[in-house]
Amino acid sequence: MAMYQSPSSGADVSVTVGPRASNGDGYAQLSRSNSVNTIVELFERAQLTADLSAVEQLLLEHTASRSLLIASASTHTIRSGGKRLRAAVALLAARLGQYALPNVIHAAAAVELIQAASLVHDDLVDQAARRRGRITVHARWDNDVALMVGDYFFALAAAEMGRSPDSRIIGYYAHAVQTIVEGELSPVTVVEPTELALEQYYYKTGAKTASLFEAACKSGMAAGGGSEQQIAALGRYGFDLGVAFQIIDDVLDFTGDEQTLGKPAGNDLRQGTITLPLILALSRTKSPTLRMFLEHAQPSDAQVEAVISEVLASGGVDAAIAEARRFVSQAVAELAEFPPSVAHRGLVELAMFVLDRKA
Repeated sequence: MAMYQSPSSGADVSVTVGPRASNGDGYAQLSRSNSVNTIVELFERAQLTADLSAVEQLLLEHTASRSLLIASASTHTIRSGGKRLRAAVALLAARLGQYALPNVIHAAAAVELIQAASLVHDDLVDQAARRRGRITVHARWDNDVALMVGDYFFALAAAEMGRSPDSRIIGYYAHAVQTIVEGELSPVTVVEPTELALEQYYYKTGAKTASLFEAACKSGMAAGGGSEQQIAALGRYGFDLGVAFQIIDDVLDFTGDEQTLGKPAGNDLRQGTITLPLILALSRTKSPTLRMFLEHAQPSDAQVEAVISEVLASGGVDAAIAEARRFVSQAVAELAEFPPSVAHRGLVELAMFVLDRKA
């Protein structure tokens, strides 16, 4: 069995990748009758709209550099936005405790600044021209500006951590940044044997994506005065949610389109990135199309389309979605010790949104 690790309880916790016994209290809570259709509706139901607007205003104010170039590039990045899911989970986690916006707003801003910094640097490394349909910083300005803007965001994030009332928040985010870098430098290099491919995939996913969700949840719960046990539980929720988020992101590369994704379908395939749907497809079929594709450094559009069709037909996408659903079930189960509340419902609905999102 492949393994991945999370430090959510203060020590490494190993979780087996594959079927696992369940007490039934996870995904069963995710009733479609209680789901929301859009992230805007979710934020409204969770009573987050005003507080997320305050976070957004804080981001814009703090990126208003004395350097006009940095200010322009920073504003371009912040206004490119994203869904602010990481800030949202920090706020919702805090609301499970003793909530006060001034106590958690800096933790919520810090996680979005870290995310923005990592994306600017990722785009620079990948030489990606667009993200979510918008031109990237290095493409609009140049590589040097992108490098400096990413560094500037990391510095701003550190300042926000320092303004948080609980010093542990600095440690949560510092560890996450370290882990993100390690994950970025740990690509999936094989598709067989399947066990090794899954081990590499889940390590990279846990490090590069899930660790920041985990840190946001732990920081929010700490800002809300939660106990060590509660902080650890929210960390595990965030980690599993982050794994599911990345799996669905990888699925969308096979099922989405450029209009909704802001990038063409099959973008990961074109870049040679091995993701879960491809790994699971190859574990189910001996398709020569898939095997031959892996030998091409620069595949053609026709080859990419053929691989997408093969992965869909073999059940690789469906199997990956099932894995995402399992991780979401595990995440929701971590909320069992918290009483029903608007925030509790918001975290459950956010998990459902991660599974159902189309972009």
